Amino acid sequence: MNTLAPLAAAPSSALAASARRSVGDLLRDWRQRRRMSQLLLAVEAGISARHLSFVESGRAQPSREMVMHLAEQLDVPLRERNALLMAAGYAPLYRERALDDPQLAAAREAVDLVLRGHEPYPALAVDRHWNIVASNGALAPLVGDASPALLAAPVNALRLSLHPEGVAPRILNWHAWRTHLLARLQRQIDASGDPTLAALHEELAAYPAPPGTPAEPPVTETIQHHIAVPLRLRTTLGDLSFYSTTTVFGTPVDITLSELAIEAFFPADEATAAALRTAAGNRDG
Repeated sequence: MNTLAPLAAAPSSALAASARRSVGDLLRDWRQRRRMSQLLLAVEAGISARHLSFVESGRAQPSREMVMHLAEQLDVPLRERNALLMAAGYAPLYRERALDDPQLAAAREAVDLVLRGHEPYPALAVDRHWNIVASNGALAPLVGDASPALLAAPVNALRLSLHPEGVAPRILNWHAWRTHLLARLQRQIDASGDPTLAALHEELAAYPAPPGTPAEPPVTETIQHHIAVPLRLRTTLGDLSFYSTTTVFGTPVDITLSELAIEAFFPADEATAAALRTAAGNRDG
């Protein structure tokens, strides 16, 4: 998992399904998803509420520029902006290149640089569905005892984390980490409307607690001594504790780059940092 894997550039079934709906229907869905009234969106977009109403009802055909303008105001993801354009009868604007495309060489190098530079601490790059497309050498020792089925490509980071045959039995604060991951996934679903993410959330939420998991502690006890929800993990190196950060590309105009995120884990205490430095030294030696 320490090299970038190509992503297919074929249009998704969700995009094809969206293209069969009217642009007005799709715009209304996005407006409601963003909890905006027609009046508020019209004001933000600098158009009349009457014109927006006509666009949503199909009584007016928006120009390509108007579709893009409304999509920008609604913060619609690039993939779904293409769906809006297609529904309005226009060609897609944003390309979806595979990660091995020569035009993404600089981006691949940047991702590799970040992953390698983060060692001896674990880091991974994921696509929009949380499939791991790259990782550094510090990750494998932490997940190597998971079921081989969960480590077969494509490896889903969330499934690997919460599955009973994955990392879950070694997560010391399983309740808190599960709550954190499911809440984060739900925010992505709310923002994107992605049905694949919704199905993943349903799957993960149904996983039982690993055998021997302590009862869920009170929320106040969970957060009292932390600045963020840590991942506390039992490993052969001892009990490790991490905080995680997320890095994304700024102002991407390629769909693949817009959906790529780097998840980096930092030691939450000096004992974790020391254990990982020692382990890295032993591997290098």
